[in-house]
Amino acid sequence: MNTVYREPVNLLARLDGRPTRFVWRCRLYAVRAILEHWVIAQEAQEPRSEPGQRDLEFWRVEAARGPGMTVGVYELRREAATTAWTVRALTDPRRPGSGYPPDTIIAPASAAKALRR
Repeated sequence: MNTVYREPVNLLARLDGRPTRFVWRCRLYAVRAILEHWVIAQEAQEPRSEPGQRDLEFWRVEAARGPGMTVGVYELRREAATTAWTVRALTDPRRPGSGYPPDTIIAPASAAKALRR
């Protein structure tokens, strides 16, 4: 089951655009795996938008706060016009139907400074 957030994140990406780490709610997450990547033309999402508006880029990733910590599935979105990143959704391992054991806990780290290392 997904929870939709639409909250801003600070994100560090490779030169090819793949996310490697992000800070959300003052907690650092390391991307463990890229599950999906897709781009949607803004005109397709918002019919009233002006032609030629930049695209929305989505990455579905597995991420955790560190080695041995529980992995969650996050959907990250980048708006090309502003280059702003947001967390769009989270598959919560504590919810039934998520595919994770019911006693799994997402345990993020509070390490925004680690992005600067």
